Amino acid sequence: MPVASRPRRSRSTEPATAESSPATAATPAESTAPARRYHHGALPDALLAAAETVLQRDGIAGLGLRAIAREAGVSHTAPKHHFGDTTGLLSSLAAVGFHRLADAMRTSAPEGADASARRNAIGRAYVHFAHGNPALFGLMFRTEKIDMLHPVLGAAAAEAMRVMASIIGGAPRLPDSPPTSLSNAEAMQMTSAWGYVHGLAVLLIDHRLRGILKLAPGFDDPLALVDAALDEVRFGLELEPRG
Repeated sequence: MPVASRPRRSRSTEPATAESSPATAATPAESTAPARRYHHGALPDALLAAAETVLQRDGIAGLGLRAIAREAGVSHTAPKHHFGDTTGLLSSLAAVGFHRLADAMRTSAPEGADASARRNAIGRAYVHFAHGNPALFGLMFRTEKIDMLHPVLGAAAAEAMRVMASIIGGAPRLPDSPPTSLSNAEAMQMTSAWGYVHGLAVLLIDHRLRGILKLAPGFDDPLALVDAALDEVRFGLELEPRG
């Protein structure tokens, strides 16, 4: 009785598909992924926006040109082309922060407000800006990461100083330009006022007020405590002459 022969299996000669070999299939797809396209004039702003995203997510330590370019979806050489180096890009990002700070202080009190109300509003705006933008605020004062002689950053910081100068004494309105000179008394007023609001801002964003809150039943929120402190202390006023 003849034995039925089994059908022979034909050996496949087809190459592995993407499903059977995902590792090899992913490489071409990644290498051919198109970079995002920006209008040339819009790319610097896109890079700054990407830098701020990286800063908020990864902190100052994560701010490198390659990380920023990757976040923006552009060539890793693009940030260097527009900003020169990491210091140049971070200085420009710090300038964005100073412009926002100046805008926040300037719009915090209308021109018709009296000197005391404007002073408190500006101080509160300074602290609230830091509280709402802790990473950016920190970068703005990290002198080892930025170049204060950078022209864009210098101009932005001067604008913030112009607004801050209006808290000195009883200045009737916002000065038209940053102060070019200060008397000794004005310099002391400016230093004490800036030091006061900046110190409150740092205590707030570094979470250093929790111990005080535990001892003060009237305050549940550190920001409310800082606001009350700003109302209580008459910072930026003329100093009392020593006898």
